[in-house]
Amino acid sequence: MARTTMASTEPAAERKRTLLAWAVGTVCGAGLAGPAPGTNGSAVAALAWWAIAPHLHGLDPRLALGAMTLLATAIGIPAATRVAREAEETDPGCVVIDEVAGQWLTLLLAPAGWKTALAGFILFRAFDILKPFPVRRLERLREGWGIVLDDLGAGVYAMIVLALLVHFRVLG
Repeated sequence: MARTTMASTEPAAERKRTLLAWAVGTVCGAGLAGPAPGTNGSAVAALAWWAIAPHLHGLDPRLALGAMTLLATAIGIPAATRVAREAEETDPGCVVIDEVAGQWLTLLLAPAGWKTALAGFILFRAFDILKPFPVRRLERLREGWGIVLDDLGAGVYAMIVLALLVHFRVLG
């Protein structure tokens, strides 16, 4: 989706920013760093899962990751909406909570490990960039819904491919 700017009468430095929404939406600033914010958000999510998964101590990793994905989605939609309004853009590049939710959805059916985290990261980035049908249509949804749900759609495609790679033992 093309980044569009909404008209504003206030100088950018004087615009109000809701700290919590910006912290959540940019994943504590990951979306503000470097030239590839979406890649940053996906990397943070994959690395976080790789680091957290071994320490679940008996909790089903799929249940934990599913809960994390739902939480990222539930807090991500309103945060993305608020940041988009305050940035006066329809889909600000700095919002990467959508990449976190999509990346975690990608990894949902795969065993936790560095190989699946890396493969899931690559697959999610590819599907997020390509946005195969009907994922691109989800961008048309209003505000945070469109920002987050198109990444979840890309995550579904990536999750299926990753699950097939694991099932057919392409990934060890």
